[in-house]
Amino acid sequence: MKSESARIADQHRRAYAGPAWSGPCVQEALRGVDARRAWARPLPRAHSIAEIVLHLAAWEHAVERRLAGEPREVSGAEDWPAPGPAGDAAWAEVLDRLETRHRALAAALERLTNARLGATVPGQQYSVHFMVHGEVQHLLYHAGQIALLAKA
Repeated sequence: MKSESARIADQHRRAYAGPAWSGPCVQEALRGVDARRAWARPLPRAHSIAEIVLHLAAWEHAVERRLAGEPREVSGAEDWPAPGPAGDAAWAEVLDRLETRHRALAAALERLTNARLGATVPGQQYSVHFMVHGEVQHLLYHAGQIALLAKA
């Protein structure tokens, strides 16, 4: 039987790359999305796909740094960074940023032990267990948003 920390690492991988039980994982939701679609605003008051992807990258990085012991806060500009001008190269950079940040967090989760799950996250009032489950949920929540925006 897998340890709890190994199950969390597995769920994180599934939320990002699949297969996810709940629906599309992040990579499935992004499949076929080009720069034009990524910057589009089919819902005027909603974030674009590019903004959501940068937001996901920011939180993958924040959680990874918190696991490393940093009391990492996320500013408003970091939380929802502006993607800059649209274009194929810019979209490739956005996707690469998410992939890089995801891999770093995935590696940190692979090193996570059950003993650390009950520890309090530096600078926060919640446990490592709560945070890492929350990041898995966060990926899936936004994968659903991306899937809907891609169809709009």
